[in-house]
Amino acid sequence: MLIFIGTGIWNEMDISLRGLEAAKNADEVYVEFYTSKPATDVDRLSKLLGKEVRILERSDLEENSIEIVRKAKEIDIALLIPGDPMIATTHAAIRVQAKQYGVETKIIHSSSIVSAVCGITGLHNYRFGKSATISYPYGVVSSFPAETVKTNQIMNAHTLLFLDLHPEPMRIGEAISILEKSNREMLDLFAVGIARAGSEDCVVKCDKLKNLKEFEFGPPMHVLVVLSPKIHITEFEYLKEFADAPIELETFVE
Repeated sequence: MLIFIGTGIWNEMDISLRGLEAAKNADEVYVEFYTSKPATDVDRLSKLLGKEVRILERSDLEENSIEIVRKAKEIDIALLIPGDPMIATTHAAIRVQAKQYGVETKIIHSSSIVSAVCGITGLHNYRFGKSATISYPYGVVSSFPAETVKTNQIMNAHTLLFLDLHPEPMRIGEAISILEKSNREMLDLFAVGIARAGSEDCVVKCDKLKNLKEFEFGPPMHVLVVLSPKIHITEFEYLKEFADAPIELETFVE
């Protein structure tokens, strides 16, 4: 069996009791830090489980994923995944591959930034549109994130923007600078920056993008939400109390 176990959005202590039990009972345990970089490491995970945890690289998850699938046909393999297991398409592809190979699978869910962002910001879940990732530019700056924001703005929807992790986790200031290269007018949009979601020192700040660019959020992980042109009164009140939103934002309440 291949068991996909979510470890939550911050560190190894976010894993559920069910996930912890399944990992302890598995014959072999692996973890990947490619799709996210939580505040933990393989040694801390091994200590928590009382058994060896091995790291999988990107190639193990993509080009060579069949090796894990084949092994799971004979023994129980636990794959520890930061966040919620099936948010990343990589893991969904592995589960499909396992099904086609005749391997039984199980998913043990956990918290994800996709859902946690609503509790952190107070923004309504149904008000979110399509999300995008701001990647480090290698030559040409991708216009896709800016275009995604523009499309969501037309639909009066919020935009969740993930930040690139490689070669190192991107910070909000860097992300806004990249957006600016695609569309400078975007700097006047209101957004919410979030740093270290799920931790005791999570930082949440709402302001225009041009101001968030200069705000000191501290160490990663960072994520960014661009607000819709109009927001609900309860969203404004939440942002005012928990994200230090400027009073000017109230003029955008519908």
